[in-house]
Amino acid sequence: AVFHVRMAKSGLRTSHEHLHSAMPDAAPLSHIRILDLSRVLAGPWCSQLLADLGAEVIKIERPGSGDETRAWGPPYLKDAEGKDTTEAAYYLAINRNKESVTVDLAHPEGQKIVRELAMKCDVVLENYKVGGLKKYGLDYESLSRLNPRLVYCSITGFGQNGPWADRPGYDFIIQGIGGLMSVTGEADGRPGGGPQKVGVALVDILTGLYAANAIQAALIEREKSGLGQHIDVSLLDTQVASLANLSLNYLCSGKSPQRMGNAHPNIAPYQVLATSDGHFIVAVGNDGQFRRFCEVLDLPGMADDDRFATNAARVRNRAELDAAIEARAKTQTKQYWLEKLEAADVPCGPINTLEEVFAEPQLAAREMLVTMPHPTAGNVRLVGNPIKLSRTPVSYRTPPPMLGEQTEMVLQNICKLTDEQINGLRETGTL
Repeated sequence: AVFHVRMAKSGLRTSHEHLHSAMPDAAPLSHIRILDLSRVLAGPWCSQLLADLGAEVIKIERPGSGDETRAWGPPYLKDAEGKDTTEAAYYLAINRNKESVTVDLAHPEGQKIVRELAMKCDVVLENYKVGGLKKYGLDYESLSRLNPRLVYCSITGFGQNGPWADRPGYDFIIQGIGGLMSVTGEADGRPGGGPQKVGVALVDILTGLYAANAIQAALIEREKSGLGQHIDVSLLDTQVASLANLSLNYLCSGKSPQRMGNAHPNIAPYQVLATSDGHFIVAVGNDGQFRRFCEVLDLPGMADDDRFATNAARVRNRAELDAAIEARAKTQTKQYWLEKLEAADVPCGPINTLEEVFAEPQLAAREMLVTMPHPTAGNVRLVGNPIKLSRTPVSYRTPPPMLGEQTEMVLQNICKLTDEQINGLRETGTL
């Protein structure tokens, strides 16, 4: 039930050429090289997606410590004896298919190395504070003069301009400022009521996806103009844009949406229902589904009642609707209702733990659990990429790299440095 990635017999990574020999030539982005100066989540999520699509991603990390998420544990990856390795699960989630190169950007020789790499890359991705790379000569204006074809993507909390541009951005804070927490959680006055953040750093994830789309758009445009450009993506902009119908509910009505727990502001019933032994989700999207839902729950006449016959009526009379269906749902088990509703073609589903999620046969069929060889743990299990391309599929070439694992390889093959030069840079603390 697990998709196993097979590596070449010559080892995981013995040369720059080997890395590319493991990648199908037909991979959509196999001709693209990305210099990734980002860290933590939004930027690495973007670059991992592009790497899965075939891009070569050179991840620049701080010597000695690297990306902060390497230490964001427990949990850590376990070795063959069940002991913790140095690799945190957080880091492993977002850094496969990348080459780790350690360079100290505060060191003049380190800046020189990064500039050299940028001249031979198609994309630079960074998430420093606004203007943070200018003092190193690694900002867009400086690098674009050296490489006019460079696509340079900056991810920040609030964007490159505006009164908040200099503020640091954190997903949790943006969820509050951008309105997401105002619509997430149980309503005030209900048990557990009050604002809640989403259970995963969703704003970072969405920002990474927007950034990946923007980068590919700029690369396509470059085919016409021959020029790169600066991409400005912010967490706050992404958060506001991603509120979708809730933003339009406000713009059309002038009323700010409120927290509704698991209910939907525009559809009913569309919620979690408690049973005699647990909970399940029902998502009734049209009046036909509602009629079948009422038949399964043995609520005669409800589908013909003017208060509930249409979705608009059900939304207006949500309290009466909820009272009736909640009382009925508690009379049977979760599995009973799920089987009956599925047979009646009414959208519904369980609320799974992650253990239950990864045991689902559907995920195995979709190859959403990937096992890759790992240098310290033997193997590492990773979540697969959800993109399914029929002719040029995503590829899983290398596991998340150890800190600085490809430093010598990249500097030798791209920057053409000798072993003596690399050793000298190590002695000065540049690498």
